[in-house]
Amino acid sequence: MGGIDPLYILPEEYRPKLIITDGEDIPLIDLLPITNRDSSDPKALQELADKVGDACKTWGFFTVINHGVPSGIRKKIMEVSRKFYALPLEEKLKVRRGDHNTAGYHNDEHSKDIKDWKETFDFYVNDGMLMPASHEPDDPEVVPWFTPWPHNFPEFRETCQEYGRECEKLFFNLMELVSMSLGLPPKRLQGYFENQASFARLNHYPPCPNPELVLGTGGHRDPSALTVLAQEDIEGLDVQRKSDKAWVRVKPIPDSFVINVGDILQVWSNDLYESVEHRAVVNSEKDRYSIPIFFHPSHDVVMKPVDELVNEQNPAKYPEYKAGKWLNLRMYNNYKKHGFYMKMTDFKIEA
Repeated sequence: MGGIDPLYILPEEYRPKLIITDGEDIPLIDLLPITNRDSSDPKALQELADKVGDACKTWGFFTVINHGVPSGIRKKIMEVSRKFYALPLEEKLKVRRGDHNTAGYHNDEHSKDIKDWKETFDFYVNDGMLMPASHEPDDPEVVPWFTPWPHNFPEFRETCQEYGRECEKLFFNLMELVSMSLGLPPKRLQGYFENQASFARLNHYPPCPNPELVLGTGGHRDPSALTVLAQEDIEGLDVQRKSDKAWVRVKPIPDSFVINVGDILQVWSNDLYESVEHRAVVNSEKDRYSIPIFFHPSHDVVMKPVDELVNEQNPAKYPEYKAGKWLNLRMYNNYKKHGFYMKMTDFKIEA
């Protein structure tokens, strides 16, 4: 088995295969009309919104360039991520994730189920954010969640927080375009994020002696409204194509971000846009690092299809659910690995 713990080895039907790499990729979108909006006309902005909407419909994924995030902070967070993962394991475990406050370091060391071939560190974009005390719908208590930052490494915390602020600007630009693509006012959805429950994840995928037997991250859909992903020039992200469920390997583009629709946008759009299955693979030669930020609304936002998109011919496909309860429930079930991966469609109203 090449020294791999049997808990990492996937059943054959789940192993990475059937990858399409030639002549196919997720859409590439230039955001210059919104990042340089002072010199753009309204027509160019609407055309850009239409491109974003088409990508959300057809793929649920797209890559953006001219996004406005400084290349310096992107480079810096990759550097501090490498420094953090180079620390001795005992140092990383000092800031490990807890059962409820889910920020911090994690490497599946206590998993009794199939493991992902990676280690992660999660941090909250707004430290001290309020979240439900439990995933139980009738529990009204809320508590603050904090990131357990490593001591004697102030550069790590400062860089992560600065990176979060810069990506937040990109996210709000994207939400404007998403709103316009749905025929809504540009700022229609932004108020939901005043006390956002967004969090970022630093992923480290070490080289694997038998990469064909494992996955870095198993197939899943994101709980967010949108996810903003930074990756380097090492391939590893696979997206399931909606048309035929084939896996497509996303080609890294320098200084770009990969954007994907999450569960919450699927609900808001009443299934016009879909949260799509994706996964991460590993290789036998190189470490791979990636950084997704899962942009999530305030815990007290009621998730439901947007009123303007619902009518008698197109009734609401999802019940009302508190956003914080949804995130808490997703984290509780999926981090515990209870034999299934919860997704938003599990809650869909039957026609």
